[in-house]
Amino acid sequence: MKRGLIILLMLFGVLLNAQDTSDFVYTDSSHVEKDSGNHEKKKNIPMAFKPGEWLKFRIHYGILNASYATLHLTRDNIDQKPVYHVVGRGKTTGFASIFFKVDDRYESYFDVQDGKPYRFIRKIDEGGYTRDTEINFDHNRDIAVLDDKKTNKKFKFTVEDSIQDLISAFYYLRNNFEAKDLVQDEDIELEMLFDDDGIFKFKLRYLGKEVLKTKFGKVECLKFRPFVQSGRIFKEQESLTLWVSNDLNKIPIRIKADLVIGAIKADLDGYNGLKNQFKIIMD
Repeated sequence: MKRGLIILLMLFGVLLNAQDTSDFVYTDSSHVEKDSGNHEKKKNIPMAFKPGEWLKFRIHYGILNASYATLHLTRDNIDQKPVYHVVGRGKTTGFASIFFKVDDRYESYFDVQDGKPYRFIRKIDEGGYTRDTEINFDHNRDIAVLDDKKTNKKFKFTVEDSIQDLISAFYYLRNNFEAKDLVQDEDIELEMLFDDDGIFKFKLRYLGKEVLKTKFGKVECLKFRPFVQSGRIFKEQESLTLWVSNDLNKIPIRIKADLVIGAIKADLDGYNGLKNQFKIIMD
């Protein structure tokens, strides 16, 4: 559980939209991409989210309702810069908490104009395994400093301009792709900074479209297969599957993972404050 499995299974929705977005700029109203002559032109992708968006996921381990996880997006300021502030929470409930108690909190502050992260906070307690870290990004100097508050140690990383943290990537990538640009069976990579692993690349494969039955009705989804490290938590490299709504919101609908022991499934259980209409297929 070292990576904060309960929250991460839900946040793998970050990764399903991953592609090279270094040539995109995101704003509150329009997007800009560069043509072959390095000239800017408008790319009209509607905003995928707005302040006030709240997502709730119900996570099952086997027959147990293991936990709930939430993401809440608001507006804030860092050093007089307007930012989005996201708080992600994950907590075991009921019978499952007797065997393995989880209480995780993740936070991200990222720019409202270009989506670059400024600060990432991770405070977790997973069956006695605890972490309390903060990463601050200095994009002018292309560095990020990780402050481990438990050990009072700091670590410096050299980062690319397109670097994202675990949560900011979820929103950045939702806002910078169109489903029509995805190619079935094509592999996609995303570079992120995470305290346990440092800078790492995550690879996944787009598998096509699929309609899922949910508590809200039938939802057309985009289906992805991330590649994960086998052996420690996951049964094999292709143990994780993601489904994301094929609409302008691009929110995770379902996540399934085959673990070394058992399996986990996370389903969207509630939402509020979506920017766009959540498309339900009517019978």
